[in-house]
Formats: sequence, structure tokens, C-alpha cells
Amino acid sequence: MPPRLIRLDDAEPKPWRNGGGVRRDLLEGPGEGEECLWRVSVARIAADGPFSSYPDTVRWFAIIDGAGVRLVFPGEVKRITWNSGPLRFDGGEAPSCKLIEGPATALNLMLHGGAHGAITVANDAAPWRPEAAQCGLFTAVGGVCHDGEHNTELPGHALLWFDKAPRALSFIGGQRRGETLGWWLCASPAP
Repeated sequence: MPPRLIRLDDAEPKPWRNGGGVRRDLLEGPGEGEECLWRVSVARIAADGPFSSYPDTVRWFAIIDGAGVRLVFPGEVKRITWNSGPLRFDGGEAPSCKLIEGPATALNLMLHGGAHGAITVANDAAPWRPEAAQCGLFTAVGGVCHDGEHNTELPGHALLWFDKAPRALSFIGGQRRGETLGWWLCASPAP
């Protein structure tokens, strides 16, 4: 089965659960809405405020545009920027979010009901081996994804999703002065 390409601009904007912002859902699986096991989305954060609570959810969060945010959890503050790498946290904790310097955009992977997965930074041309049944690449810049058999040309701000994860993938992106070129995502139902 060939991978699916979902462009960010093709996803409809939806309000956050708490009304504090807007997200674009790129992909859900298996199931729909509140019943899905995982969801990949991109959220625009335009103002300081609380995150929505998602009990029984593991949440991965990466800044893909803007200076970043500070997430305030009980007893600690996590600073997440373009180059700091993704953050994993309990979705039920609903941290407060403080913008560092103006609006920011974040890539989210929500894992519900025991599903497992991760977001990791895609290094230029470095091989990546997914450790889940399904996987994908969200691009910061245009480039070429190689899945061992095929090359797929990708625009910036798009998700290439494999319903059956290949053994290894690599991404060669346009140069951005050593900055992040994209993010690998993987997801599987609970074992």
C-alpha cells in the first residue's frame, strides 16, 4: 500500500476542546474523534493559556514554527523551542502555556487508551527505523523521503503516512542552516 500524503493546508481548522486556539487534524487511527487510538494534529498557539485535559492520553509535543513556549506543570516548567526536541507528557495534566516570543505552532501526537508511539527529530539523510506498526514524517521543508524502495517528493508542512511501517526511512531536505528539517512519528495500538 502506498503512503498517504496530507498537506497541512488541506486540513480543516477546528477549535480546541477548551476554545483557546485552533488545530488542524491531519490523521486519526483506528477509530474516529474521541474514540480514535491516536491523532496527529498541528495547533496554532496565539495566546497564553491552559491546555485542554486529555485523561488516559500520552501526548507528544514539538514546536514547528515560532520561538516556542514554556509549559508550566505542577513543580516544573518545560521550555520547548524549534530545536529543543519533542516533549512527552501525560495529557491529563493540562499544563498552562506561556508563549516565549509571539505565536507558535506545534505538532501533536495524541496516544489514547494504551496506544504507544513517539515523535523524534528527522536528521538530514540519516536512516530511521520505526518501532511501531504505523509511521510517518511531518516536514518542515520540502525534500525527498526514501522508504527502501521508492523516493517520494514532499512539500514543506506535509505529513507522509505509512499504514504499514517500512523497515527503515530517510529524508533529504532543503538546507536550513542546521535547523530541524522534519519529525518522524510512529504509532501502534496497545499490545
